[in-house]
Amino acid sequence: MIERGTMRRAFHELFGREPRLFRAPGRVNLIGEHTDYNGGFVLPLAIERETLVAAAVREDRRIVAHSLNLDERAGFDLDEPGGGGRRGIWLDYVEGMARSLESRGARLRGAELLILSDVPVGAGLSSSAALEVSAGLALTSLAGAHVDGVELVLAGQQAEHTYVGTMCGIMDQFVVSLGRAGHALLIDCRTLEATPVPLDTRETAIVICDSRVKHELSSSEYNTRRAECERGVELLSEYLPGVTQLRDVSAEGFERYESRLPEPIRRRCRHVVQENERALRAADALRRGDLAEVGCLMRRSHESLRDDYEVSCAELDLLAETAWSYGEGVVGSRMTGGGFGGSTVSLVRRAALEDFERTITTEYQKAKGFAPAVYVTDAGDGAGEITQNSER
Repeated sequence: MIERGTMRRAFHELFGREPRLFRAPGRVNLIGEHTDYNGGFVLPLAIERETLVAAAVREDRRIVAHSLNLDERAGFDLDEPGGGGRRGIWLDYVEGMARSLESRGARLRGAELLILSDVPVGAGLSSSAALEVSAGLALTSLAGAHVDGVELVLAGQQAEHTYVGTMCGIMDQFVVSLGRAGHALLIDCRTLEATPVPLDTRETAIVICDSRVKHELSSSEYNTRRAECERGVELLSEYLPGVTQLRDVSAEGFERYESRLPEPIRRRCRHVVQENERALRAADALRRGDLAEVGCLMRRSHESLRDDYEVSCAELDLLAETAWSYGEGVVGSRMTGGGFGGSTVSLVRRAALEDFERTITTEYQKAKGFAPAVYVTDAGDGAGEITQNSER
C-alpha cells in the first residue's frame, strides 16, 4: 500500500496546496481469459497493489498531471480539441479518460493531479485500468459530476479503444472500479451484471508470478484475436441463427459445426466457448469450496490459451509448469491477462508458500537468467476516495 501521507506532502511541495486522494487497484483474473470482448464470463479480483491520485481543482479547464514514478509532467486543455491520443505515453490514459467522460455528458473542471502507482507495468495486472479509473474518479469527484461505477467503467473502456488503440473488453475497468474485498467477481460481460464469489484465503494464498517479460506482439496480436473471433461469429451464425457473439455458442453447438471453420479461427473460437464454461464452473466450485476443481479448470485454461488461442509464451509456460509440478502445495496455476508475457496466477497452500516462492524463483532464474517478481495478494476493494479519517 502506498503511504498516503507521503502523497499529500509531495502534492503540497509540487502544487502548494492540500489535495484530495483517490485510489484504484490493479487486478488479477482467476479464470475466463479473452472472453470479455466476446460477451462472455470472467472471474477476476481486485488486488492490493494500487494507483493513487492526489488531486485539486484549478480555476481554468487545464489538466496538469505529474507522474511520480517517471518524474514527468504533462497536460492538456479540455477546451481545446483532443489530439486523438495513441502517442504511446502514460498521458494517453489520463486524457483518454477525461475526453471519454466529457463525451458521455460529464462536465469536468481543470485539475492538478499527482500520480503514483505500485502496480507493475507490463505484468498483466491492469496498471492501465488502475490509472484510468483512479484519474477518472478524481476528475469527476472534483467537478461534482455524478458518474456511477458502471459509467466510469465504460468510459475507461472507451479511452482504451480511442486513445490507446487496444480493443479491450470490459473486465479490467469493471473489477478495478467495483471490486469487493474477500471476493472474486463473476462478471457477465454482456449484461454487466456481477456476482460476488467468496474467496477464502485463510489457508490458500493467491500468488502472482510476474515473468518480467512483455513481448512486442501483445497489442497487435490482441486486436488480431478479436478480429478472428468476430469472423468466427460471422461463419457460425450461418448455422446457428441468433448468434451475435461467441457467448451465444454452446459447447454442443460448437462441436456440431466447428468443422465448418477454417484454422486458426476454429481454435480461437473453441477456446472462448470452452473458457466461458470453465469460468462458470470455477465460480460454482469456489462457492462449494472445491479448490481441487478450480485448480483443474485453471490448468485447462492455460493449456487452451497456449494451444488454441496461442497467447502464452515460453516464460509463462515455464512458470505454470513449475507450479503444476510442485505437488500438493499448489492447487492450480495459469497465465493471466492478455498474454505474450506478464504473469501467472497460482493458488498455493499457505503452509507451502515460502518453499513455493523459493522453488519457482530458483527454477525460473536457472532457465532465464533472471528472477520473476512474486507477489502474494488478497482480494481487495475497488476504486474510491481516501479520506483522512480512513488513513488512520
